[in-house]
Amino acid sequence: MKTYQSPHARPDTDTVVAIGSFDGVHLGHQALLSRLRDRARAERVPSVVYTFDPPTRVLTQGAPYLSTLPEKLALLERFGVDEVIAVSFTREFAGRTKDEFLGDIATLRPRAIVVGEDFGFGKGRGGKLDDLREVAPEVIALPMFQLTGQDIKSTRIRELLAEGDVEGAARLLGRTYDAVGVVVPGDQLGRTIGYPTANVKVPAGKLLPPGVFGVIVYADGRRLLGVANVGSRPTVSGTDTRLEVHLFDFEGDLYGQEVQVKFRHHLRGEKKFGGLDELRAQINLDASRARELLT
Repeated sequence: MKTYQSPHARPDTDTVVAIGSFDGVHLGHQALLSRLRDRARAERVPSVVYTFDPPTRVLTQGAPYLSTLPEKLALLERFGVDEVIAVSFTREFAGRTKDEFLGDIATLRPRAIVVGEDFGFGKGRGGKLDDLREVAPEVIALPMFQLTGQDIKSTRIRELLAEGDVEGAARLLGRTYDAVGVVVPGDQLGRTIGYPTANVKVPAGKLLPPGVFGVIVYADGRRLLGVANVGSRPTVSGTDTRLEVHLFDFEGDLYGQEVQVKFRHHLRGEKKFGGLDELRAQINLDASRARELLT
């Protein structure tokens, strides 16, 4: 899959284009991408996703994001996209007129444009579906994708994750929610109570579900099981939010390595214990429950 930061950087060829933030690349996005792929194949031209980095709501509303740009690109490639235009979404860009935005899209020479039926663009979302017809002979507007009567939106997935409901989020995503980060030194308190942990530093702004979870971790070329805590560690008077993972049956050094943490099962919320002995006993229960659910 080829990626560009501007529509003017790609070759001057016809395309079929999908436009949107695609934060999380959830089931609704996947339905749109399927339509994009099928239409592009029928036309025998590249399928192109025109997307924003960061997603629009991250800039305009301060929302956390579901996918970093590398994560989003990997997901788009998985779903068969040929090219991605990932434009830098800044305050200046958000203030562009609808005609300026249409100029970008026209550069892609779209034979068809695929969007959600509620799509708007340009300053104040002044641009509508009819405006897109100025630069493409066909505009395919898909209705909101639903699952069991529930609209699938990135906003709803953020709400579920903020509640620690990773199972609910996974149903709307069509996959397990994950986070990719680098293992960095921590306080090394876990090893003193028999549960050494990997302190995973994820990019700022990435949404992490609060609580304790059974997780699958891909690290050092291996698939590992473990239990993760996302929170401020109130028992030891922590202040910053961290993602810490205890890996079952693992010995080694992961410092400086990138790992992927998949949040499979919510075990409980984070709480403050009376001391390290109480904390150790609870982690033992958490680990046993996580093993049971993951194997």
